[in-house]
Amino acid sequence: MWAERLRAAFGPAKGPVRVVRAPYRICPLGAHIDHQWGTVTALAIEPAVHLAYEPADGPEVQLRSGAYAGEVRFRLDAPIAARRGGDWGNYARGAAAALSGAKGPLNRGIRGWIAGAWGEGGLSSSAAVGLAYLHALAEVNGSALTASEAIRLDQQIENGYLNLRNGILDPASILVSRSEELTVIDCRAFGSEEAGMDASGLPTGIRRIPKPVGRSRPLFLLAFSGLRQSLATTGYNDRVAECEAGARILLEASGHRGGPAVLGRVTAEEYERRRGLLAGAPARRAAHFFSEMRRVAAGIRAWAAGDLDRFGSLMTESGRSSIEQYECGCPPLIDLYEILAGAPGVLGARFSGAGFRGCCIALVRRERAEDAMGTAREAYVKRHPKLGEQWAAAAVEPADGLSWICAP
Repeated sequence: MWAERLRAAFGPAKGPVRVVRAPYRICPLGAHIDHQWGTVTALAIEPAVHLAYEPADGPEVQLRSGAYAGEVRFRLDAPIAARRGGDWGNYARGAAAALSGAKGPLNRGIRGWIAGAWGEGGLSSSAAVGLAYLHALAEVNGSALTASEAIRLDQQIENGYLNLRNGILDPASILVSRSEELTVIDCRAFGSEEAGMDASGLPTGIRRIPKPVGRSRPLFLLAFSGLRQSLATTGYNDRVAECEAGARILLEASGHRGGPAVLGRVTAEEYERRRGLLAGAPARRAAHFFSEMRRVAAGIRAWAAGDLDRFGSLMTESGRSSIEQYECGCPPLIDLYEILAGAPGVLGARFSGAGFRGCCIALVRRERAEDAMGTAREAYVKRHPKLGEQWAAAAVEPADGLSWICAP
């Protein structure tokens, strides 16, 4: 299948075709706190980005897409061009720049065909695409990436090349998730230490919580709103700056000197003693951060106990705090969140991603999934008929992280 698509794009392949699968991810609990060194939860899901490729004869990258028109071409032996607005080749150029900066000059490019079913859904599609390119370019240049290295390099793509102030949630969950376990990412532990691996082989600060024996895997609904606004043109970076403003005040008052201005360096006790120093947007962002940290801790306990009802209620609380305290979202996404939260069989719901576009996710009872999707669709289309023309929804299972379908 994948070899045929590559050949259809470029003609006969000259050798074996490689295929890397980079899944999308959902974050049930831990909204908007990874960039502040919070603790977040994640699951990879079955829909994924697939990159089929073969090594190029020389240092040229040549790409086509199942979602975007045109062809991306650039050379690795020339300076990598700066980010271009609206260009789907930004992630490939960003990956090449990050990888060559870490590993040295890249001598060999790829011919590749890339596609993913939910590219606009707020499901970390950008990180999935970036990781796919990183692994493909590393492989054809005789290098292998550890999970820690790949997380750092994907951050360089997002933070440096694309100027989007993401944390490590997206790449970490895409790389290390397992279908039977909840991924828990302590972003402070990962961010404040040298990248490394613990005794279990996971990157520093990352662990997985098995579901209880005998319990079936949870089922999630994805509901796409029809909005396709890019994160980089929303208030996403503004929210990060407001978190940092609050963090600077709290850290200074608590006697912490030096280091990054992130709320994760402030203890819960320090926050409670000094929260009165904050006002306006920084106060609301900090209130969201510390309440979300409590929800994450409670959610981990609920998952380990098999209490999905409690886990779902915490998701809905997270969604409400994202709207009221973090102040993200827009009317269609907020409507979709509220519709899903009240749909039959839904245990909990929240935005997927920043909430300025894309999807909402819902934890649902398996036997009520179709009822929930039907009810949600009817209500959403009634409120937003134009966006409803692009409605899409799916029930998805948790899945394993990044893998090779056709290994090199």
